[in-house]
Amino acid sequence: MLSDQNLPIDPQPPTADSFHTLDRETESTETWESDPGSCLRRLEAVLFLSREPLSSRRISEMAHLEDGTQARTMIAELNSRYDRVGRAFQIKRVGGGYQMLTRPHFADWIRRLDHVPGPLRLSAPAMETLTVVAYRGPIMKADIEAIRGVSSGEMLRQLLDQRLIRIAGRSEKLGRPFLYATTKEFLNIFGFNSVQDLPRAAQLCGTGLPDWVAIDNEAEPSKNDHLRRTL
Repeated sequence: MLSDQNLPIDPQPPTADSFHTLDRETESTETWESDPGSCLRRLEAVLFLSREPLSSRRISEMAHLEDGTQARTMIAELNSRYDRVGRAFQIKRVGGGYQMLTRPHFADWIRRLDHVPGPLRLSAPAMETLTVVAYRGPIMKADIEAIRGVSSGEMLRQLLDQRLIRIAGRSEKLGRPFLYATTKEFLNIFGFNSVQDLPRAAQLCGTGLPDWVAIDNEAEPSKNDHLRRTL
């Protein structure tokens, strides 16, 4: 509840000096909003603190830029600066947005920090299943099993639990089985902007599965050769 002590006593009328001060503050704010250097620093600050990829439109809104085009132009400029001075980080386009990430060759040092998670570990069968879904999704369980040659229900459940794949709908075939596709989490973890960035089959010829994550060699033998032929 307000008392008399909360109210101004004998307020003074505004003077000409107070209006000049307000003008100077407004001018300073407008300069900060439009100055290219300030825009660049605002964008950098937004990306520095973001915990997930941001679209160029969202970046422009948060950094008070003109539009997504300006945000993309400034991201390219920042990356150019980082490359020139050899910064340990860069801005990458992943998961449909932009995120500030450390460069891959610093991974061994960064993982020594307690709060940094270790590499995602998948068994060879889980990796095979994930690769099929990534390249062929949305795909039915029956088609995954036809490609791998073995039952894949347990692998699909594991990948769903790890949020690497999702149920993307139902097929129009008899029984309307589920269709499986990769998630945004998958794109973020493996550094892809979309599934269109996956290496093509010709690039994988003779190399087996992509070296995305650590594979548990103690798991059951994989069928890499069979899988590679079917991708």
